[in-house]
Amino acid sequence: MARRSPKIDARPLYEQVREALLQRVQAGHWPPGGPLPSEPALATELGVSQGTVRKALDALAQAHIVVRRQGRGTFVVEQTPAHVLFRFFNIFSDDGVQILPDSTKPRVTRARANAHEIKHLALAADGEVVRINRVRTHDSAPFVAETISLPCDVFSDLAKCAELPNTLYDFFQRHYGQLIVCADERVTAVVARAREARLLGIAKGTPLLRIDRIAFGIDERALEWRVSLCHLTAAHYLARLG
Repeated sequence: MARRSPKIDARPLYEQVREALLQRVQAGHWPPGGPLPSEPALATELGVSQGTVRKALDALAQAHIVVRRQGRGTFVVEQTPAHVLFRFFNIFSDDGVQILPDSTKPRVTRARANAHEIKHLALAADGEVVRINRVRTHDSAPFVAETISLPCDVFSDLAKCAELPNTLYDFFQRHYGQLIVCADERVTAVVARAREARLLGIAKGTPLLRIDRIAFGIDERALEWRVSLCHLTAAHYLARLG
């Protein structure tokens, strides 16, 4: 029997280095906020040029997995509450000030995934989810009714948590090693049904902004499907492009 030739990785070398570093971040080799070794040290360890390491680190920085700090080095991104709200909460008052929401006590349950959750989270037909239902407030007034679905195989014990913080992505990173690096959002106009009207203290049929978000981790897996129904008064959704 003829011997098979070893499979040759045809990708550019910097992409191979990027993947090797990415795997270390995923494995917790460097903690959130922790420094990576210097470029020369990584180049020596991996047997590549310093320029190749620099290009790989630049790609990771562009993907919001590491942050480059001039004169200090490269660090794993650490998602703090302020960082999360700045990057992922896009509601602003009409005078241009970002609205920073609070949250009421959430209701957290574990259940069989429905058809929408299976689709958005790419789950198996018999998959389970952890669901979080909560109302977000601003100046003590409710303005967002939120439903969050998470894959149970990643967040299996989250339903047992006595308390959840106002911002979740920093919590996901600290407690589950899951870094949210990007999200797709779809924005549509809807009207309040009876449930949303009751939660938000508004009349049934009131116009709402629906923000449908799928958030992705380092390995591009969908880690969250979030539906936010927003009652905006003197406020708007703002997306920064570029």
